[in-house]
Parts: sequence; C-alpha cells; structure tokens
Amino acid sequence: MEYRKEKDSFGEIDVPAERLWGAQTERSRNNFKIGMEIMPFEIIKAIAQIKASSASANFKCGKLSKEKADIIISCANEIIGGKLKEEFPLVVWQTGSGTQTNMNVNEVIAHLAEKKGIKIHPNDDVNMSQSTNDVFPTAIHIACTELAVNKVLPALEKLSESIKKISENNKGIYKSGRTHMQDATPVAFSDETEAWKVAVETAGKSIKASLDFLKKIPLGGTAVGSGINTPPSYSKTVVKELSSVTGFEFKEDNKFHGLAFKDALTVYHSALKTAAVNLNKIANDVRLLSSGPRTGIGEITIPANEPGSSIMPGKVNPTQCEAVTMVFCEILGNDMAVSSASSSGQLELNVYMPLIAFKCVESSRLLSDVALSFAKNCMDGIKVNREKMDFNLKNSLMLATAFTPVIGYDKCSEAVKLAFNENISLKEAVLKLNLLDEKTFDSVLEKAIKY
Repeated sequence: MEYRKEKDSFGEIDVPAERLWGAQTERSRNNFKIGMEIMPFEIIKAIAQIKASSASANFKCGKLSKEKADIIISCANEIIGGKLKEEFPLVVWQTGSGTQTNMNVNEVIAHLAEKKGIKIHPNDDVNMSQSTNDVFPTAIHIACTELAVNKVLPALEKLSESIKKISENNKGIYKSGRTHMQDATPVAFSDETEAWKVAVETAGKSIKASLDFLKKIPLGGTAVGSGINTPPSYSKTVVKELSSVTGFEFKEDNKFHGLAFKDALTVYHSALKTAAVNLNKIANDVRLLSSGPRTGIGEITIPANEPGSSIMPGKVNPTQCEAVTMVFCEILGNDMAVSSASSSGQLELNVYMPLIAFKCVESSRLLSDVALSFAKNCMDGIKVNREKMDFNLKNSLMLATAFTPVIGYDKCSEAVKLAFNENISLKEAVLKLNLLDEKTFDSVLEKAIKY
C-alpha cells in the first residue's frame, strides 16, 4: 500500500495514499482499534448536512468566501449522496464527544475540495463557527429525526394496516378470552386484534411526540454553549439553513442544555423501547395462539416461510415472532445504555455521544426492519381456525360468568367444579344440578358470547 504524509498539530503521520481522510482520522484509526462497530452512516450524513448548512450560513454572515462556501457545500453533498462511505472508517468507541468523526468529515471535505482545485482548511474553513460539541449532538438529532420519519413510523403504519386487515376480515368470530394464561370470558377475535393495532398506533404516537424534542438543536453553541467564535447572526441563520437542507423544521435549543443534557434522545429512545415492548407482546400473543398445531391453542395459523426444524419434518415455527422478541431484547438493552450514558455527562458536556448515537440509530433500524418483516412475513399471512376457536369457546368453563346474574356466584362455582371434576360441559353440569332448563341456558349463553 502506498502512503502520503499528512500533518497536524502533533506532527506528521502516514495516511493511505488513495484515501481522502487526513492526519486526525488516521490517528484515530490507530488509537481506537476497539470493536467492529463503525460509526453509522446516518451520523456521517447528518454531519455533512451540518457542514453544508454552516458553509452557507458563514457566507451569509460575511465570514466565508463564496468560493469556499460553494466547494464545501458541493463536497458535503457528495457525502450526503452516499458516494464516499468508504472514507469514514472510524469506530464508535472513540472520544466521547465524537471529535474524531467530526474531523473525519472535515478532512474528507477538505481533501475532496483540493482534488477539485480549491485549497481549504478542515478546521479553519470546513469547521468554521462550529465545535464537535455542538455539531455531534445536532447530528444525532438529525439522524434520529430522519430515521423516525422515513423508516420507523412508516414501518409501524404498515404493521398497523396489516393488523387492521386481520380485524376487518374476521368480524363476527368469537373465541375464548384468556387471562392469567387461563380460560376467561368470550371475546371477539377482531377485538383482540384491534388491541394489537391500538398498541402499535400508541407506540407511533409516542415516537411522533418525541420529534418535538429532537427538533430542538444546540448548533451554534460551539464549545460550551456560549457560541464563542461565531458571528452574531450565525445561530439563527445556520438553523434555518439546516432546516432547508434536511427538510425538517429544526429550532434553536438552549445551547448549554443541548450540549450538557441528552434528555431529548432519552425520550426518543424510550419511545422506541415502548414500541418494541408492544411488538414483543403482540409477537408472544401470536405464537401462543398459533401454538400446536394439534397440541397447543392452535386458533390461528401462521405462514410457513421456511423449514422449522433440521430433524422434525413439516414443523412450522413462529420465526418472525422470535425475531421480534430478540429485537425487543436488544432495544431494551440499548435503552439501558442510552439512559445510563445520558445521565453520566459531566458539567458542560456529555461525553458518551458516540454510544448514544450508535444505540439510537441501531434501535431505529432494528425496529423499522422487524416491524416491516413481521407485517409482511407473518401478519399478512395469518389465518383463523374457526373450528378450533368455536370448540375452545364452547368448552370453556368460564362461560359460567355469564350465569352469575341469573343463578348467583356460588351456584355457578358449584357447576364449574362439577364440570371440571366429571369432565363434562358446563351445560351438562348446570342441567345435572337443575339450576336452569336447557332453553334458558342456551339463551343466556348466546347473549354472553356476543356481549
């Protein structure tokens, strides 16, 4: 491999000749050989959007020449378009402010500009009016906003629509309800699935609500929130430019708060966790209701997407449900990491930001991917076993609840115990105890099932 000499305040260092990054990126590559988790491209893209917005703002504020502003914007747009992903090799486990990743973007833009014939400095020009301390938290907010709006929320809406179709296609089907994993009073299957839909929609509303926090950004605060080295009109100008570049309406946060606290991201990730919690519950319901097919509940069937066993022929497993539940476990762990990292900043700066960025991006990706997969590969193919539902319903002893207003709680309990001990139906037990005649029993039962 051929190398070129690059220089920073620490001196010279060899950098692979074909790469666009510079000395600070190379030092980080050498000093942080930790793990395999590369900084997510969503964060790189967001930083590039900040560089373009800042160049435009600095030009409008009279601090940067048009030539330099234009080349920074042009080079940043190449990064935003995804052409240069291989130029961003740094791992998540670096300095807690994300300085090396910010400099990675600065250096790539500077070297790309030089290749195009314009000399600019990664710090003095590309990073003008900025500090990693306000750039990096802003980048996390941008990345999470884009992921939420363009991936997570549409995926949840697709899942909600899939569940809605199940409800609409199975109106008028009644089954035994279950509480405490025991038989309970009847429930319409469409009402059971409607609860799933509401849970998905509620999670989506929580994520939407969190966007109000994400759209407040500390850009312009530079090192500690005071905005040192920025022109007077820069802060408002750059936020306006960023809103134009990203398509999202960002607003100025209290910059001291924005650097020191990560509560907006804690709120956002908590909303992701809520969604994962609800999906986990739905997935567990699906695999319980589809259990069997002959020795379990077996009231629904799920699509057979792949062989379920390497040894048992014909086995169909709830694999999509299992993927959902594993994603839930990962997001739950990520939420603990985000909460811990958010609470651990000291004084004017939180220095756990790469971790928070990585976890928020990962959870957003996982949640959107698994919601789409669950909808497409499971929910859309669910079929109802009406015969099994009807059999289970008619054999449920908890139908006795409907008779308590007619014959009282104690006599109903007596009938249930007799039916269970003698392995007969509730109807047979009620008739055997002379508690009701057959016509009255049938009338009360029919009303109860469709209550």
